[in-house]
Amino acid sequence: MDWMIVASLIFFGILLVIAEIIFVPGTTLVGIIGAGFMIAGVVSSFSYFGQQGGWITLGGTALASAIITYYAFKANVWGKFSLKMSSSGKVNEGELDGLTIGLEGVALSSLRPSGKAEINDKTFEVKTLGAFVDSGSKVRIIKVNTNQIIVEPIQ
Repeated sequence: MDWMIVASLIFFGILLVIAEIIFVPGTTLVGIIGAGFMIAGVVSSFSYFGQQGGWITLGGTALASAIITYYAFKANVWGKFSLKMSSSGKVNEGELDGLTIGLEGVALSSLRPSGKAEINDKTFEVKTLGAFVDSGSKVRIIKVNTNQIIVEPIQ
């Protein structure tokens, strides 16, 4: 019965450390708890089985952890859980050609302070300098930055 307690502590410790690495990286709490379980299992083996049994358990735990880590990296287990695609698009990228200061358009959504507007029969993501503009209101371009259009309401 004593060996089941030791084995369970070590097993759950290794599982928690693996869960820390794969599922909840960066929190460290799950990894610390897992390391605590492994240490408790090894310490328990010293008290249940004596010094020789404790050292054997410590060596087996270290070996098992190293083998599991090695095969996990070799089999690219982490790659199966990672995001492989990224979004490289940007708002209004390459579409600002032909837009000049003074062009007018219509707000398609409420600008609070950003939203969508139609200018030259195209839809753009626009921003005001803090003013709230209702949908359907006329707007005028006052500044064109890199991938950003600043508008003001026309009174």
